[in-house]
Order: sequence, then C-alpha cells, then structure tokens
Amino acid sequence: MAVETVKLDIPEMVYRRLESTARAMRRSVEDVMLYALKVGSPPTWDDVPAEFQADLAVMDRLEDDALWPIARSKKELWELKRYDELLALNQDGLLSDSEKQELKLLRTEAERFMLRKAHAAALLRWRGHTVPRN
Repeated sequence: MAVETVKLDIPEMVYRRLESTARAMRRSVEDVMLYALKVGSPPTWDDVPAEFQADLAVMDRLEDDALWPIARSKKELWELKRYDELLALNQDGLLSDSEKQELKLLRTEAERFMLRKAHAAALLRWRGHTVPRN
C-alpha cells in the first residue's frame, strides 16, 4: 500500500490527548492518529459542566482494564431510594435545610456517576470493544 507523508500542526492539547490515548491503548501516537482519521476522534468531554471535566479527562489515560469496572458500575439501591425520597419531599416543599444540602450532593454525585459511566463506555467503544447498553 502506498503511503503519503503529511506535515500537520495540531494544538498541543489535541496532541496530549492522542498521546494519552496511545499510552492507554499501548499503541503508537501514529497508530492512534490513523485510527482517529478512519473512525473519528475519541469522545470529548468539553461539553460537560466544568466541575466534571477534570474527572473525565483523567479517564482518557486509563487502560481498558480500568475503564471496564466504571462502565459496568451501578448505583446502590439505598442511594436511589434516598434520592427519590428527597425529590418527593422537595416537590412537596417539605425539605429541611440539611435535606436540601443532601439532595444537592446526591444530585451532583448522580451526575458525576452517569458522566463517568457513559464516558468509560464511549472510550471502550471507540477503542473497538463491544459494550452492552444497560
């Protein structure tokens, strides 16, 4: 197969992401760049709230074995029940100040959990794995 050489200036941040992905995949940066050109870029986290971006950015560097437990994780039943209880009380305007804080914390944790789980699954899919949807 004939190959062409291309000189391409890319932003340092893009290169660092490709480099991190290459390390996690145990492949060369060139292999990752060619793969990205064929199938698109790895999933981004730029459009998520700023408070969660650093957490997702770290995941780009994780190897597949570290991403699988995140992608398969589930919330504890007691957390889901408590969240539902607090939402119902909130809807009825019956939350105490401490319950309002607890609801805010549970909401933030739920958002972080969902974003991490979705990002891990997206990274695994981008790396060529079949990830069941649950």
